Amino acid sequence: MTNAAIQDKDSSTPAGWGTPEREPLLSPDALEAWRTATRRTREIAIREGWTRAEVARRSDLPASTLTQFLDGNYAGNVLAQAAKLTKWLDAYEATRALSAKMPAVPGWVPTPTAEKIIKTIFFCQMLPDMGVITVGSGMGKTITAQYYCENKPSAYLVTMRPTTGSVSTMLHEVAQALDVPERNPVKLDRAIGDKLKRNGRHTVLIVDEAQNLVDRAIDQLRYLIDQYGCGLVLMGNNELYSRSGIGKPREGYGQIHRRVGPRLTQLKPTEKDIATLIRAWSIDDADVAQLLHVIGRKPGALGQIGKTMQGAAVLAASDGKPIDIGYVRAAWQNRGGEEVHS
Repeated sequence: MTNAAIQDKDSSTPAGWGTPEREPLLSPDALEAWRTATRRTREIAIREGWTRAEVARRSDLPASTLTQFLDGNYAGNVLAQAAKLTKWLDAYEATRALSAKMPAVPGWVPTPTAEKIIKTIFFCQMLPDMGVITVGSGMGKTITAQYYCENKPSAYLVTMRPTTGSVSTMLHEVAQALDVPERNPVKLDRAIGDKLKRNGRHTVLIVDEAQNLVDRAIDQLRYLIDQYGCGLVLMGNNELYSRSGIGKPREGYGQIHRRVGPRLTQLKPTEKDIATLIRAWSIDDADVAQLLHVIGRKPGALGQIGKTMQGAAVLAASDGKPIDIGYVRAAWQNRGGEEVHS
């Protein structure tokens, strides 16, 4: 039976989710199980806007099996398939109910350090110039760069890994981030340059985790500024900071050191950073806020606050209670944190 054949007469019903025109020949118990599983699947799929393929993916059932089951044409063990589908439906509804009780997770938060990162990127984009941003782990440099690119034209973000440190792998990673289709390694840097060319636009390339790049790869990026007039921002850890020309320049890297303009270095969050993030979580409990201030000064900084609050929210929601200092303390210790006192 085709999907079209099982459409409701109501044309507003999404394709594939109409009521079946016939039911399979089953025992009363099996038929009731099939009816219940089919109805619940249909209701959830329509509510969430899912196709049959999406339901098959989420429920981990073969698409052909699901289609035959829903259409009443499945020739195998209907009770077994109904049980599998019901198990997924129950788990999905339980997760959805738990999620509804959890507080909203803040997205980008305009902490003072995040504002400094934005100003540094903007400076490099407008001049153009080459900047180096060294911010401690968990202080929001990546999400701030993402926020910047989402809200500014001609801004591009690429993240490096230990496996993309060489010149060639770095260029391929940049090309992918910029949607540059060129794959010929001889022409790749020029194709990237054409995409970043200033040419009436203020362009900037933000390279996150840039400490993973070898010096020749950083020099290749420096070439983009000189040749194509784009801005460049390197973000990374303290190793990148020392390589970028702070103090006595390293022998043989004068071109890189000379090209570095603005530098932002902040390895620990400020008290204002921590307070801003706590406010973003809408924390009203003074004891919880004080404890989070302590956690925010631990390694991992602001990221520790977010992870701990998410864990506390799950623990509290599972008990049907609001977040309090006990849940926050438990969530911190569940993540391997030592005992802390506010």
